[in-house]
Amino acid sequence: MLRLEDVANVLLRVPSLLVLDLLYKCDIESFTHHLRASSEDMLFKYKYVLWNMYYLGHFASTVVLVLPLGHIVQLYLHVLTALLLYMGHQMSREYVVAESQYGYDGALFLHPSALNRFVRALTSQIIVATLCAFLMRTRRVWLFSAHMLPLLGRVFLISQDYALTLTTVSMGITAAEVAIFLLMNLFVPYRLARAMYQQIAQIEVTDLYRLLAVGMSLWHSFAVPVLFSVFWFVLFGVQLVSNVKSSTSIQEGLLLYLLTSVSECCASPYSLLGLTFVVSYLALGLLNLCKFCLGGYTALHNHNVMHRGVTEGVTMLLLALQTGLLDLPALQRCFLLFIILFIVLTSTLQSMSEITEPIVLGLGASRNRCVWKHVRGLSMCLFLLVFPGFMAFKISQFFHMDFWLLILVSSCMLTSLQVTGTLLIYCLFMVEVWRGAALPSLDEVVYYVNALCRALEFAVAVCVVAYGAWESLWGEWSWIGASVIIIHSYCNVWLRAQAGWKSFLLRQEAARKINSLPQASAEQLQEHGDVCAICFQDMTTAVITYCGHFFHGSCLRKWLYVQETCPMCHSPIKPSASVPTPAVGDVQPNPAQAQPHPNHPEPAAEHSDTHEGEQGQVENEVCSPDKKSKSETPSRNNSLQDLNCSGSGATAGPCCSLEGSPCNKRDCESEHRTNHPSDSNSPKDSDREP
Repeated sequence: MLRLEDVANVLLRVPSLLVLDLLYKCDIESFTHHLRASSEDMLFKYKYVLWNMYYLGHFASTVVLVLPLGHIVQLYLHVLTALLLYMGHQMSREYVVAESQYGYDGALFLHPSALNRFVRALTSQIIVATLCAFLMRTRRVWLFSAHMLPLLGRVFLISQDYALTLTTVSMGITAAEVAIFLLMNLFVPYRLARAMYQQIAQIEVTDLYRLLAVGMSLWHSFAVPVLFSVFWFVLFGVQLVSNVKSSTSIQEGLLLYLLTSVSECCASPYSLLGLTFVVSYLALGLLNLCKFCLGGYTALHNHNVMHRGVTEGVTMLLLALQTGLLDLPALQRCFLLFIILFIVLTSTLQSMSEITEPIVLGLGASRNRCVWKHVRGLSMCLFLLVFPGFMAFKISQFFHMDFWLLILVSSCMLTSLQVTGTLLIYCLFMVEVWRGAALPSLDEVVYYVNALCRALEFAVAVCVVAYGAWESLWGEWSWIGASVIIIHSYCNVWLRAQAGWKSFLLRQEAARKINSLPQASAEQLQEHGDVCAICFQDMTTAVITYCGHFFHGSCLRKWLYVQETCPMCHSPIKPSASVPTPAVGDVQPNPAQAQPHPNHPEPAAEHSDTHEGEQGQVENEVCSPDKKSKSETPSRNNSLQDLNCSGSGATAGPCCSLEGSPCNKRDCESEHRTNHPSDSNSPKDSDREP
C-alpha cells in the first residue's frame, strides 16, 4: 500500500525535473544573438548574467533533486512561506492604492464603506501571517506581520503619500528578515555536501560491491523509475493540452496526434529517460496481462527479470541514442519514434512467446483435461503467430528496408517461428493423448522439430548480421551500430550455434551410453516387478545400468541429457575401463571372511540370533568362520539389511552389530553362556591348548 511519504518523495522532486527539462530546451545562443542585434551594450551587460543564471538554475535544480525528503519538505515550506509574504505585501499595496483612489483620509469608524474595506484587508493579512507562522512552526506571528504596517498607519490617519512609503518600508523589513534567515542557513548545503562526501570517502574505490550497494540504495530511495514516469506523464499531459489549443489537433488523426505529442515529450535527455521507464512499465503490463490470461493470478508471481519490461526499456533507450532522436526536427522525430516503438513492440511479443511456450507445452505433456486452459493457451499462440507476421508485412510494404527495419522484421519472423514450433509439439502431445498410447520415437520427433525451428532462427540471425555488416562497411557506419551488430552476433548467432552443437553432442553421447547397456530379459523384468523410477510406468522393455537398476531406455536417455549418473544411486553410468563390469546378480565374496582367524577356533555350536530389520522383518544369520558371506542385492524398498559379520583380528560371533564391527571373543562366549546355560561346562580360555 502506498504511503504518503512515498507519494511526497516522488511528487516533490518532479518540479526539479521540469525545471531541468525547461533549461535544456532554452536556447541561450539564439537569445544572445537577438541581444546582439538589438544592442551591443545590452549584450555586454546581460550575456554573462544569462549564462550564470543558466548554470545556476541547473545546479540548484540538481541539488534540490538529490536532497533528502525531509530537507525537500522544509525547502518547499520556506518557498510557500515566501510566496505568502509576497501575497501579503501585494494585498497591502492594493489596499493603499484603492484608498488613495477613494480619497477618504478621515476616521474609519465615521465611514462605513472605508471601515468595511479595512476590516477585509486586516482579516486577510492576519490569515496570511498566521499561515506563515504555522508553516514555519513558530508562535511568533509578529515576525510575519511586516506587511500589516500600512494598515496600522491607516488607523493612525497617515496620509496617502506616507502610506505608500510605509508599504515600501514594510517590504524592506521583510526582505531583511529573509536575508537574515538565508545567512543563518547559508552553510546548510555545505554541511549536507560534507556529510555526503564523508560517507562516500569511507567507501573504497576498489570495493565494487559496496559501490553497487550504495547506487542501488540511492536508486530505491529516490524511486527513480516512478519519478521519471510521473515526470513524463505530467509533461505529456501539458503537451496534449497545448496541442489541443493549437492549430494541430485531432483532425489529422488520433494516432498522428498522439505520436506528435509523444515526440514532443522526448526532446531532452530527461524526457527520454521518462519515456524509457514508461515504455518499460507498459511492457510489464502487457506481459502480466499475458500471464494472467494463461494462468490466472498464480502466474503473476513469476520474478523473471527478463519478463519485467527491462529488455523493452533498454531497447528503446539504445535505439533512441543510436539514431540521434534528440537532435532531429519534430516531424522526423515523430517518424523515427514510430519505428522505434514498433521494434519495442516486437521485443514485447517475443517475451510473450517465451512466457506462452512452457505453459502450452506443459498443458500438452501433462494431459490436462481443462478445456478452458487449452483454449486460452491456443488463443495466445494464434495471436502471437498471426500478429507479428501481419506487422512485418505492413512494415515491409510501407517503408524502405534498412538495418533497423530488418531487425524489426526478423524479430517478427523469429516470434512466429517459435510459436509454430510450440504448436507442432503441442499437436504431437495431443495426438498421443488421443491415441491413448505413447507414440514411438516421440522424443526424436520433438527434437527434430525443435532443431528445425532453431536452424531457421539461426539462419535469420545470420542474415541480419550479414546485412548489418555489409551496411556498416559500405554504407553509414557508427559506433553504436557496430556495437549492436557485435551484440547481435554474439547473442543470436554464436550462442545459438553453441547451444545447438552442445545439444547435438549430448544426444550422441546419451545414445552411445544407452546402446552400451544390457537389455533386460523377460525373466529379469518379472523378477524385478517394479515400475520405471523416472516415468513411473510399467516396463515391458528396459535397460540395466551397471549398478543394477532398471529403467526405460528412452527415459534414461532423457535423463542423461542432464546428468551422467544413475537417477537412483548416482553411480556413473559408464564405469572406468580398469574396473571390470559385473553381470547383474553376480556375487562377490568378502575376502576378509574367506578364511577363519588362526587364533580363534570354531565355536562349539551354531547359534541363531534374531535381528529386526528396517521394515520389521526378522532374519536369522549364522556367523560361522568357515562359511563365506554373500553380498545380496537389496530389494526396491530396502526392507532387508545385509547382516554380514566381518572380523578384524577376531572371529565374528552372534553378538556382532549390524554394521559388521569386530566383536570380542569373551563377549561372544559370555553371550553364549547366557543364552545357553547347558553349555556352561565348555572349556575356558585358560584350559584350552594354545
